[in-house]
Amino acid sequence: MTTQWQEITIIKGEEIDLHLVKTVPGNPAKNWVPAYHFNMALKGSDTPIGVIDLRIGHNENLYYGGHIGYAVHSEHRGHHYAGKAVLLLKELALAHGMEKVTITCNPDNLPSRKTCEYVGAELKGIVAVPPHNDLYQRGEKEKCIYELVW
Repeated sequence: MTTQWQEITIIKGEEIDLHLVKTVPGNPAKNWVPAYHFNMALKGSDTPIGVIDLRIGHNENLYYGGHIGYAVHSEHRGHHYAGKAVLLLKELALAHGMEKVTITCNPDNLPSRKTCEYVGAELKGIVAVPPHNDLYQRGEKEKCIYELVW
């Protein structure tokens, strides 16, 4: 699968910016799709406060792992930076024909669940991760499946 990468280096927001770190091609042997990897930084700074990824495509792995993954460094939590970063990915996702995306988290990850609610994603259900999935192999047995329609 080849991906027509969008030519971006930074996505600017009001409070945070997303700095492209790298693009990663898919790996069909592992059922991985192409992805953009960004650092989150406060407006006007290059210092990372977290990370966010946008995975392009659709497959079973994305159902359980999500199109968007994020993490905010502990000292910067509590400011909705993950949610603001998710919303900054809208135009990039749409440029890849993704009118809706899946965001997943573990059921006990309340901050991530609140992020999904903050961005307007709808909880579609809490599902068991199949034993053959990489997430299951890492000990993640259930996932909350949220859908965000742009």
